[in-house]
Formats: sequence, structure tokens, C-alpha cells
Amino acid sequence: MENKMKVEFDSQSINEGFARVAVAAFVANLNPTMDELADIKTAVSEAVTNAIIHGYEDAAGTVELACVLTGQMVTITVTDHGKGIADIEQAKMPFYTSKPELERSGMGFAFMEAFMDEVCVDSVVGNGTCVKMEKRLGRRDES
Repeated sequence: MENKMKVEFDSQSINEGFARVAVAAFVANLNPTMDELADIKTAVSEAVTNAIIHGYEDAAGTVELACVLTGQMVTITVTDHGKGIADIEQAKMPFYTSKPELERSGMGFAFMEAFMDEVCVDSVVGNGTCVKMEKRLGRRDES
């Protein structure tokens, strides 16, 4: 059985909290552990914040958030139509930031990869970025 949702919101930092709560509420029926829920919320925060700060910079735009539940698998995509990422591998390096003046830690992708099972980044300069993250819930039952 599959269940999905999709929302879009303005690229304003105040909407990062909305994105976290929306995904948390949507996955709640799978009965995630507190740790699983915290991992998902942190990964969503990082992806949305990257879209707002790096994708759109100071320009107005729209962030698209989609979530698909398939069994115990959660697939989350965060998409912007901003400036895109020229070098994805460089952007994924821990501590790399293109915005040091904003005191960014450069750990966004590292956190996403640490907290989710799979993270894929697709980006085209001038067209935007899509971050797809997957996490299987319920591993606490595995021996």
C-alpha cells in the first residue's frame, strides 16, 4: 500500500519548521521511534534550508516537498527551481559551504546522509536541485 503527499511553500526560512512538522505528521501512522522521527525531521530541515539559502539565495521562489510511504519505506523529495549546484560532490563534502559569511557549517548533506538510508542529489545549474532521501522504518524489530 502506498500513501503520498505533496506541498509547496515560499522559500522563506520560517517555512522550514512547517516542512519538519508536515513530514513528521505524515509518517506518524507508521509509528516511528523518536530517534527515527528526529532523524527524518533533521534531514528535512537540512534539505529545505539548503533549498532556501543556497538554491534561491535572496530571490523569492517555491520549495516543493513530497513524501511517499511504501510499506515501512519513507521517500522524501525536496525540490527547488533555483540556481542549482555546479559541483555536487564538492557540495557534499563535510564543512564545505558556499556561504561562509552566513556562518553555515557545511554539514547539511553530511547530516542528511548520516540520518537517512539513501540520499540522491540531482541538480542542473540554472534549473534547480532535487534531493531525494529514503529511510526504512521499524528496524528496531530486526535482530
